[in-house]
Amino acid sequence: MASLALPVNEVFETIQGEGFHTGVPSIFVRLQGCDVGCSWCDTKHTWQVLESDRVQPELIIGTSGDTARWAMLRPNQLLEQFKTRYQAKHIVITGGEPCIYDLHELTNVLITAGYSVQIETSGTYPVKAAAKAWVTVSPKVDMKGGKVVIEQALHRANEIKHPVARERDLTNLKSLLTGMTSNLDVLVCLQPISQQQRATELCIQACIENNWRLSLQTHKFIGIE
Repeated sequence: MASLALPVNEVFETIQGEGFHTGVPSIFVRLQGCDVGCSWCDTKHTWQVLESDRVQPELIIGTSGDTARWAMLRPNQLLEQFKTRYQAKHIVITGGEPCIYDLHELTNVLITAGYSVQIETSGTYPVKAAAKAWVTVSPKVDMKGGKVVIEQALHRANEIKHPVARERDLTNLKSLLTGMTSNLDVLVCLQPISQQQRATELCIQACIENNWRLSLQTHKFIGIE
């Protein structure tokens, strides 16, 4: 069976700044393509997969930046680059919306090679990945794309990292949690959007009331990707 290539927007090494793995040296693999339509998205350049933006793989590896360029890369191509260019042993597959794609091969190849793997997803697509992959669901409710958060993604989640700007966001989260029929002990992290004061206050209070965790975007505080 032929190896499955995926459209990759950028690959870079940094420190994970959010959620359970905050502070862990990580290699980020950002995939191209997303139809969720979050208004506050800071990677809107990844939404469309246009043939006119396709480039050669060597222009993707080791680069970061807010451009729509992308290249098709196979799991073994990525693994070889990770081994020769980077020190981190934790891989974060993000987007875009990475779960548009079947991630079984990529995650299995990386885990077999000794890496830990984390997937960051909106929860609006089924998670197709290795059983040992850590899945971070940031539920996107009532976004422009009209997608809904699905039970399979919530069931597969190791962590729900919920962006919060206002009370309604907390209401949406509680509704999702109430409707879950499994995975009831999933780790819940609240993340104030853009470090807004009111959002931060809401998150702190909700974390205390529900015994959840606060997730701050530490990479923005220290000025890294």
